[in-house]
Amino acid sequence: MRLAEKWRPSLWLVLGGALVATLGLSLLGMVLLRYLGPELGFKNAAYLLASVICAVTALIWWLLLRLLLRPITALKDYAERVGAGQENPPPNHFGTEELHRMGRQVMGMATTLSNREKTVRNFTDHVIHEVKTPVTTVQAATELLQDSTDLTDADRKLVGQIRNAGKQMQAQLAALREMVIAREANYHGSVQLVSLFDRLQRDHPLIDFQIDGAAVPLPMSGDGILLVLGHLIRNSASHGATQVQLTATPATLELSDNGPGISPGNRDRIFDPFFTTRRDSGGTGMGLYIISSLLQAHGATINLLPSDSGARFRIGFDQN
Repeated sequence: MRLAEKWRPSLWLVLGGALVATLGLSLLGMVLLRYLGPELGFKNAAYLLASVICAVTALIWWLLLRLLLRPITALKDYAERVGAGQENPPPNHFGTEELHRMGRQVMGMATTLSNREKTVRNFTDHVIHEVKTPVTTVQAATELLQDSTDLTDADRKLVGQIRNAGKQMQAQLAALREMVIAREANYHGSVQLVSLFDRLQRDHPLIDFQIDGAAVPLPMSGDGILLVLGHLIRNSASHGATQVQLTATPATLELSDNGPGISPGNRDRIFDPFFTTRRDSGGTGMGLYIISSLLQAHGATINLLPSDSGARFRIGFDQN
C-alpha cells in the first residue's frame, strides 16, 4: 500500500516544541506583564496577556490533537475493524514521522495476516473438494460390495472396516470445514446468558442447567457463545454428565459438569487437533480444537481447570 510521501515532523520536535512553547509562554507573560502593567494598567495588561496565552495554548492543543491524538485514534479504530473483519479503509493521516512508519507497519501486518487466512481457506477448500469425491466413491463402492452374496465373512468384515474408515474421513473433512468457517465467522457483540437459557434447554433437554451471573454481559455474540457452549455441553453429555453449571463474570465464563472428568493422561492433549477418546463411536477429535480456534480469532482463550469431580473449563475474554 503506497501512501503519499510528504514532510512530517518528528515526534521529538512536536513534544519538545510543545514543552518549550508552554514554558516560554509562562516566562514571557511575566516579563510582558512587568513592562505593560505601568503602560496599560495591570488589570488590562493581565486580561490582554491571558487572552494571548489562551489563544496560543489553544493553537498548541490543536497541533497536538492533529499530530498525535487523531492519528493514534485512527490507527486504533483501524486495528479494531481488522479484528472484527469489517470493511476497513486505511488511515490517511499519520501526524509525525514515527506514527507514519508505525501506521505503515501495522497496515502491512494486517495485509499479511489477511493473505495468510485467505491462503489457508483456499487450500482447505481445495483439499476438501479433491478428497470428498474419492471418499464418496469409496463409500458407494463398499455399499455395493456389502450387498454382494459372494463375500466371505472375512471379506464382509474388511468391507465394513473400509466403510467405517470412509465415514471417519467424511467426518474429518466436515470438521475441517467447520474449523475454517468458525475462524472466519464474525461473532463480535455482547450477550447475557439469561437470553440464551431457553435455547440451551431446548438444544440439551437432558441437561439440568445452573447459571450464576445470568445478567452479566459477555463480549461475544449469542451465536458465538451458543456454538462454544454447544460443543462443551455435548461433550459433557456424551460422557454421562446430567448437570452443567455456568458461571459468568465480565471477563470469564466457566462451565463445569458432574461427569467423570478428564483423566490426567489426557488433560494436556484435549485441545490438540484429531485427539479423541471416542474414535470408535464417531469422534473426530476436532470439537475442542474448533472452539479454541474460534475463541482465539475473537481474542479469547479457553483452558481446562483442575476439578475434584467432573470437567471444568474457563473461557477468558480480552478486556482491552
